[in-house]
Amino acid sequence: MPLVNVMVNSRAYTIACDDGEEEHLKELAAHVDAKAREVLNAVGQVGDARMMLMAALLIADEHHDMTAKLGKTAQAVSTSSSEKQSLHLKAQQAESAAADALESAAKKLEDIAARLAQA
Repeated sequence: MPLVNVMVNSRAYTIACDDGEEEHLKELAAHVDAKAREVLNAVGQVGDARMMLMAALLIADEHHDMTAKLGKTAQAVSTSSSEKQSLHLKAQQAESAAADALESAAKKLEDIAARLAQA
């Protein structure tokens, strides 16, 4: 299991991760560090524990917003899919009605042709 060195709030941490996850872990740590710096710039030094809590809350808020957007997008896709199915059904019904109308018109023309042939 690889060990990865990361820096968060100017402190070094060594964290174990699964093989192949090293770069991802570094990216996550960089994101946490950026949020910690954001808190530090906004409110000043408030202690490590409180700063990390505030950074975690900012990240949780981002996660919440993204989850909500994802839910809305999934709903829109679902609605779009339902609308597409509804339009497809309407198109099939219109096609069937048009075929019935053409068949009826053809029968009428055949009847007219038969009457003309008898006259």
